[in-house]
Amino acid sequence: MYEYEIQRYRAAELIRRAEEARLAREVIRARRAARRETRHGAVEAESHTPRQRRPRFARAA
Repeated sequence: MYEYEIQRYRAAELIRRAEEARLAREVIRARRAARRETRHGAVEAESHTPRQRRPRFARAA
């Protein structure tokens, strides 16, 4: 019975850690999305050419 209680405690601890990790990832994603949204508006206003920064395909040898 004692081993069963330890196993239940460990399982609950792992579930709690997984939930905290999920929440941390969600917060990071939200921050990145907010920064991207802010940067996206600024980049469009400053951009003066529709061309990409580097060529789409690598040069042939």
